[in-house]
Amino acid sequence: MDRKEEVLRTFGRQLARLRAQKQLSIKELAAAAGLEPAKVMKIEAGKVNLLFTTILALARALDVSPDELLHSL
Repeated sequence: MDRKEEVLRTFGRQLARLRAQKQLSIKELAAAAGLEPAKVMKIEAGKVNLLFTTILALARALDVSPDELLHSL
């Protein structure tokens, strides 16, 4: 696995962990972030290279700072 794949998977795991802590379903998080549930699933699986604006939308939807999403990277 190359560094890019590792970063995407790590980000996905962090997103899934924070979503679970907030007791949100993928569908609820997607709606709050203005994304399709399928995209959130792909992000959590480490299959999507995100735009910064998507990271910001996910952070706002989880009520965390973008730094908290990126912390484990």
